[in-house]
Amino acid sequence: MTKPFRILVTNDDGIHSKGIHVLARALEEIGEVFIVAPDRERSAIAHSLTLHRPLRAERIRKNVYAVDGTPADCVYLGVNAILPGQPQLVVSGINQGGNLGDDVTYSGTVSAAFEGTLLGIPSFAISLVARSHFKFKTAARFAQRVARHILEKGLPKDTLLNINVPNLDESEIKSYKITQQGRWTHNGSAVVEKMDPRGKKYYWIGEGPLIFDQRGETDYEAISHSYISITPLHLDMTNYSSIHTLKKWRL
Repeated sequence: MTKPFRILVTNDDGIHSKGIHVLARALEEIGEVFIVAPDRERSAIAHSLTLHRPLRAERIRKNVYAVDGTPADCVYLGVNAILPGQPQLVVSGINQGGNLGDDVTYSGTVSAAFEGTLLGIPSFAISLVARSHFKFKTAARFAQRVARHILEKGLPKDTLLNINVPNLDESEIKSYKITQQGRWTHNGSAVVEKMDPRGKKYYWIGEGPLIFDQRGETDYEAISHSYISITPLHLDMTNYSSIHTLKKWRL
């Protein structure tokens, strides 16, 4: 029997990440799922598209494809070339690690959902806030709930959701909160400087300790208190509150 919904699933951790397959299995209960994901890890690659070389998509098995490109490439190819028709939903994740605060600027996971939204398809990204011992089933069950709701009710125009889930058992999660994007600053240098065997310097960009703002109602605050964070993000990045001020400039 043909399922009523077609769902495109991707990530930035790569086709072999456990999170994407746990997510896909959960979503298969509500629609026909296609996985189109990078053939390797593409974390922190942001919203880049591959324009200066050809892309290759390898069929791994039915409805599962590995692409030698970015998460945004995967969504673009999936929608415009690989899937038999346009999906009704794009879901990116489950990311191994949170995408909180300023992370959305760098995140390939969030950027895949951004690309889906640009293509006019309701989309959300889902991440598990942990570094190890990932409780993917908790996040997958919540993703299923969100997917059902979006497929029935839709999303506000030009809006995607960035969802972060505490790495807890379902019974330990209090509920969810609709949040705003937090902000963080590095506490100390996040760049490691070393010397290679030929005496030349090289640099390794690391994460470093992060300090999150304490505004309240942010993604970080929700996670810190065992709530799932749902942050609506908008395609239009115009800072409308500054337009009046900037119009006073005389350049």
